[in-house]
Amino acid sequence: MEQQSLSGLSEYLERISKVGDPLEVLEATVDFEYFRGWLVEGLGYGAGAKGGRPPFDPVSMFKALILQAQHNLSDARMEFMIRDRLSWMRFLKFDLGGPTPDENTIRLFRNKLTETGTLRRVMKAFEWQLQKKGYIPMSGQIVDASLVPAPKQRNTDAEKDAIKAGKSADEIWPDEPNKAAQKDTDACWTLKVGGKIRFDGQGKPLPQIALPVFGYKSHIAIDRRFGFIRQCAVTSASHADGRMLPHVVSADNTSSEVWADSAYRSQKNEKWLASKMLVSRIHRRKPAGKPMPQNIARANAAKSSIRAAVEHVFAHQKNRFGLFIRTIGIARAEGSCLMLSKSRQWRLGAGYQCDSNRQNELGKAPQ
Repeated sequence: MEQQSLSGLSEYLERISKVGDPLEVLEATVDFEYFRGWLVEGLGYGAGAKGGRPPFDPVSMFKALILQAQHNLSDARMEFMIRDRLSWMRFLKFDLGGPTPDENTIRLFRNKLTETGTLRRVMKAFEWQLQKKGYIPMSGQIVDASLVPAPKQRNTDAEKDAIKAGKSADEIWPDEPNKAAQKDTDACWTLKVGGKIRFDGQGKPLPQIALPVFGYKSHIAIDRRFGFIRQCAVTSASHADGRMLPHVVSADNTSSEVWADSAYRSQKNEKWLASKMLVSRIHRRKPAGKPMPQNIARANAAKSSIRAAVEHVFAHQKNRFGLFIRTIGIARAEGSCLMLSKSRQWRLGAGYQCDSNRQNELGKAPQ
């Protein structure tokens, strides 16, 4: 490729900005330098007195993880995309022709953030940024869970029994460390029963389709007003949804209402919500062996119109971000889901900022 002039690169980037670079909007919306203190403290970066090659800028590496989550890229593919896309290099503040992180550097950086708990602290700091801009949790909370697939494991019956017994990969394959490093003993199989219940000519329900899924389950709670994910947790795929309600519901929402489907309806959860002075808007189940009462059916339908907002969040994660676990172990899987959840936050926050700026230009107060 022949370079036309010394200013060709600058002119090319200017044309990208005129067309509309979403990364520039994201850069203007989120103060990434605000996270530098937490990143440096969590990663344990020193002053460089011992010498050696200096590490990559932690803020640039953190922004690289955001891009990786938004585009569902492997570490190797992320290494290539950083070197290939000029708009990404500008966003990450890497010099053209200069050193860029390879796949091992990206993987080690992400693992270090997850293992030290730095990722959760940074995400909490971002929540503070949102609240300073007026995006406080309000209008209630909506809770739901979704299965997240992971690479399937091929194990023998004896190995499966050992995994169910709670043994680690090192205990199951003590003589094969390389194999043990690639085995995920935290993920498990479950059946996903979905679809609308259909009935035959006599009014009897037809059997539903059950699909086997291997992986994890992502539990989230969003605020009803803005749709931001306020809490996130990850369990094995077979974990019951209702048990995670106390772990994802928070007390910082301006409204006391909590919406969820019937999987969260239990006496224990109802008592817990009452003890926290929260109002249950959880769907009620059909009485066993009896038809659904009309008043309960109407109440559930009204709740569904509100609860549907959380389904849009999962649809966005799966269809746009390609929600899939590429890591091994539940701790790293939780880090991946947390990064993916917050990547949506940044994109959504940038969208709100664009709408606000557009309304200000038109002389209208933002809603």
